[in-house]
Formats: sequence, structure tokens, C-alpha cells
Amino acid sequence: MKWSLLALIFGFCIDLLLGDPQGFPHPVVLIGRLISSLERLLRTWFPKTPAGERTAGGILWLLVAAASTAVPALLLWLCRRISPWLALAVESLMCWQILAAKSLRDESMKVYAALETGDLERSRQAVSMIVGRDTAALDDAGVTRAAVETVAENTSDGEVAPLVFLALGGAPLGFFYKAVNTMDSMLGYVDPPYRDIGLVPAKMDDVMNFLPARLSALLMLGGGWLLGLDVKNGWKIFRRDRFNHASPNSAQTESVCAGLLGVRLAGDAWYHGVLHKKKYIGDPLRPICHGDIPTACRLLYVTAFVTLALCCAGKLLAGMVF
Repeated sequence: MKWSLLALIFGFCIDLLLGDPQGFPHPVVLIGRLISSLERLLRTWFPKTPAGERTAGGILWLLVAAASTAVPALLLWLCRRISPWLALAVESLMCWQILAAKSLRDESMKVYAALETGDLERSRQAVSMIVGRDTAALDDAGVTRAAVETVAENTSDGEVAPLVFLALGGAPLGFFYKAVNTMDSMLGYVDPPYRDIGLVPAKMDDVMNFLPARLSALLMLGGGWLLGLDVKNGWKIFRRDRFNHASPNSAQTESVCAGLLGVRLAGDAWYHGVLHKKKYIGDPLRPICHGDIPTACRLLYVTAFVTLALCCAGKLLAGMVF
């Protein structure tokens, strides 16, 4: 447990320092390639019917989740047989690659920088790198809103939930979560050709994020208090709007962020040329502005530090008890 805790702390610090350097090999890329390969293969093996594609999606989920957990577990076992220090170094690197605070901040701040120069086309291009919606027709406020929403949502998916899984089961469980999240990102759409094959990945992502998303919302409220934001309104909007999303989890942190900032998020959006009607999240107490992006990033960082502190305290307490 001591080594796992150190690896978590070291990985967290490396992420804050380095983020996701371009050109550096990343295991999530390998997970993505495995998903794509299995999708193509399983589509040829199973009938092109809703039932056949759902079965293929379930098998894909099991294979990817198992491989993503077993490979790092085996690698760490081999490292421990050589030296605990080698295992610590390797697991620290794994933890770093599972976390995403700095990369999320860096990419969203590129959107902010483009908006500040008045280059709407460049800001659309920048935000298209971090959101799944169509961005070509977004206006200035729409680009800003999309960036704030993705920072708010990924505070849970990219930082708090991975920290929780890493604290519970080390890097193998962290990679299990990352695989679940990646499968949902790649396959979890309600439109063809992913509607059926992506059903199991999408539902399993909902299950795995059910508790972490709600914990993230509460921790984000704590982060908002530390930053001097409107926690009373954050709590109000959280209680009212936390289910204003097709996903049971995505609006948990988005509602807190909208309330803390005093802005309105969400609403209708286009995905792959199809309009998706969505409820609003939050009240437009003021118009959204470019500065809300760096504020959302500060909220991400403070929430991440609070989560890390709680995870470390929990592991230390568990070590004393067991």
C-alpha cells in the first residue's frame, strides 16, 4: 500500500509538470487501437442486426476491459520481482498517463487564447479537439460554453474518477477505468453506426461513473468554496439541474460549475450533423465570458488537489486499520 500511495502522488505531480507531451507514447492510444481493431473484427463476426451488434459490443467491452487491466498488472508483477523501486517508477509513470489535469487545462486554455485574439475560426478548431460536438457553426459564446462544459465534465472523468480508481486498486484498476471511459468516448453514441454496438460500453461507463461523478460534484463545491465562488448557487443548481443530461452522470459536475460561475451551460447541440435537443443547465445570471475558461481550469486544479488529499488520507487510514 505504501508503494501504491507513493506512485499515486508521484504520478499526480508528473502530470502537473508534464501533462501529455506530444510524441510521447501513450497507453490510451494503444487502448483506442485495440477498440477499433476489435470493432472491425466483431462487426464481421456477428449479424448486422441490433441484437447481433449489441452482443458484439458486450464482447468487445469484456475483452478490452480485461486486457487493459491484466497487462499493467502483469507488468507491475514482473517489475516487483526485480525490484520494488523499479515497480514504483513504472507505476508512477502509469499513474501519470492515467491522469489528465494539465492536458485538459492546456487544451482548454488554447481555446481561451484564440478567443482573446478574436480569431473565431481558430477557437472553433481548438475547441473541436476537446469536445465531441460539431463546432463549425458555434459563435463566440458557444465556443466558450463548450470549453467550460468539457472542463467541468472532465473534472470527473479525467481527474477525480481516475484518482479514486487509482487509490482503490493502483494502476491496473486505473487503466481499467481509462479503458471503460475510452470505449464510451469512441462507441457510446446514440446515432448509427454506433447506437447498438456502443450500448454496452455506454451503459457500463454510466455504472462505473455513477459514484465518482457525484463525489466529484461535492468535491467541486468544496473547490468552489476555496476559490471564493458562489457555493450557495452551486448547491442550488446542482440539486435542481444535475439530471438535465441524457447521461445520468455528465450533468453532476456541469451543474455545480454552472452554479458556481452563475452562467447557463448545455442546451441544444449538433453531433455528426444531427441536432440533439438538450435541457439547459444553470441560470443566466450573467453572460458567459472568456474568463470563465481559466476559472473553470482553476476549479479543476483545486478539486484535483482536494481529491488527492482525501485519497491519500483514505489509503493511510486503510493501512492503519488493515
